[in-house]
Amino acid sequence: MTQSGLALYRMSLDDKNAFWGECAKLIDWYQPWEKVLDDSKAPFYHWFSQGQLNTCFNAVDRHVNRGAGERVAIRYFSPVTQTEYAVTYAELQAQVSRLAGYIASLGLVKGDRVVIYMPMVPETVYAMLACARLGVIHSVVFGGFAANELATRINDAKPRLVLSASCGVEPSGVVPYKPLLDKALAQATHRVDHCLILQRSQHQAELIEPRDVDWQAAVCKASAADCVAVAATDPLYILYTSGTTGQPKGVVRDNGGHAVALAWSMKHVYDIDAGDTFWAASDVGWVVGHSYIVYAPLLVGATTVLYEGKPVGTPDPGIFWRTIEKYQVKSFFTAPTAIRAIKREDPNAEYAAKVNLGCLKNVFLAGERCDPETLNWAASKLGKPVIDHWWQTETGWPVAANLMGVDPIPVKAGSPARAVPGYQVDVLNELGENVAAGQSGNVVIKLPLPPGTLTTLWQNDQRFADSYLSMYPGYYLTGDAGYMDEDGYLYIMSRIDDIINVAGHRLSTGRFEEVLCQHAAVAEAAVIGVDDKLKGQVPLGLVVLKNGVDISDEQLHNELVALVRQEIGPVAAFKLVSAVQKLPKTRSGKILRGTMRNIADNKSFTPPATIEDPQTLDIVRTALTRMGYADSLLQAHA
Repeated sequence: MTQSGLALYRMSLDDKNAFWGECAKLIDWYQPWEKVLDDSKAPFYHWFSQGQLNTCFNAVDRHVNRGAGERVAIRYFSPVTQTEYAVTYAELQAQVSRLAGYIASLGLVKGDRVVIYMPMVPETVYAMLACARLGVIHSVVFGGFAANELATRINDAKPRLVLSASCGVEPSGVVPYKPLLDKALAQATHRVDHCLILQRSQHQAELIEPRDVDWQAAVCKASAADCVAVAATDPLYILYTSGTTGQPKGVVRDNGGHAVALAWSMKHVYDIDAGDTFWAASDVGWVVGHSYIVYAPLLVGATTVLYEGKPVGTPDPGIFWRTIEKYQVKSFFTAPTAIRAIKREDPNAEYAAKVNLGCLKNVFLAGERCDPETLNWAASKLGKPVIDHWWQTETGWPVAANLMGVDPIPVKAGSPARAVPGYQVDVLNELGENVAAGQSGNVVIKLPLPPGTLTTLWQNDQRFADSYLSMYPGYYLTGDAGYMDEDGYLYIMSRIDDIINVAGHRLSTGRFEEVLCQHAAVAEAAVIGVDDKLKGQVPLGLVVLKNGVDISDEQLHNELVALVRQEIGPVAAFKLVSAVQKLPKTRSGKILRGTMRNIADNKSFTPPATIEDPQTLDIVRTALTRMGYADSLLQAHA
């Protein structure tokens, strides 16, 4: 970090009140706060207590009021339905205020909850902002989620209204949402009185009156609603963490700290100002979609790209690059798994070479660990800085990142750079002691967490404390393992649960995967620890090969084993590796290592609700059985 970045970081830790008080000037307030940091109920900290604002006003109305109503707020592009159009800030204000008017007409008021179960269409953005406009708490559930998972979230959030659509559209075809919603509402013990349904042309849903109401008809008749002042500490939304089973874990985000932190991050991390175009290729069902498709770009008056499609197959691996060129995207954000998918289909980046990416300044990667091979491939083929950064659903915005808007530092492949101002990140051993540079441990963040991070879990303070604060008093446990180097660069290597203990040696899955991806034939890799009578655990690797690769199983096995022995050493005891057609992942791109481990060790498991392709579990089971693991007769629990 050069002096300006280091000065920002030191001030954020040494004088939190001054630092965040200055950052809060990026937001318009109805009533100023009495305290920037309220630590009176530690470890439950609050930011900007007694302050009042409205997140929707800051994201929409204030830009219109300042004469930017004709600026494009949203560029919507759906290659799967061949639809594209722009929404200006003035049009966004009109749509959101009328939808808010309809919601208010049902009697919903500040503090009530709404569940949003929708695809990647502008109406989903309108829904989130309309709730924020009224101080109503929204909970977005990924469109197409299984009915029982939707039901558990309805039971937990207890919404008075569900906003949904007739269908989503995937490359595989139309996915009707309404039958899933009807089943979830029938299963839920909490009764929902109202459902507003957006009818899409690809599929018409059957409405059940009087509960179900047609979206367009209702909004057309509704009166516009003004923004409601809410406390900075009032909840803006609940977001249930991906992969949750059983009792859902609802992350609570407040209004004030969230708006301040996101507005600050847009310029400092992503180098985005008013009028720039930003594209986060994610889904509004995930935290990236909440923070960087909807709220952050709009808070600073930028243009956000809303994309209903995939990195490949809609229609080809060049769709990302053509979209960036067409909409003149300045900063682009996607997951490493998307880059790996593109690399597998187009290893020489021939599609990227066909377009002019002169508009593109930075590419940001997050959502899972980015192996150096993937980062270096993207950087060399695109000729742009590729910036790995790290954060979580719980934090809501980056914990470690390169400050591209104010103070870029050299990129080190494999590292998301240094801690962002506001976050004191430490690496501790099991005794709670700081470990030496280069030594692995548990990655933690010293309390208080900065603004914009989770304040608690929905109606479950005790679970929040037990899950995140109990292992190391005074610290937030991230659940990730890693290390820092001598320059203060952080390396996130795996989840704590994914550490492999080989004959007493603690080894991270991330390091193995990093090495396997160095092989010229490998597009992506997943490594898990499997039970071993002698060593306790041994590593087992599954790799996906690049398209067009011709290599025998024996040659691949021998070369990968030799590569790991060379790079990690004999202590790795790496002898188990095989190629598979596809790895099991969540829809946000996270590899399901825990599920794979359970299959290998013949333990019962429940397939996560967020799994993208359930058939990949059978692919993995077959490969593991061939390698001497996984009883092929043992079935997953439904």
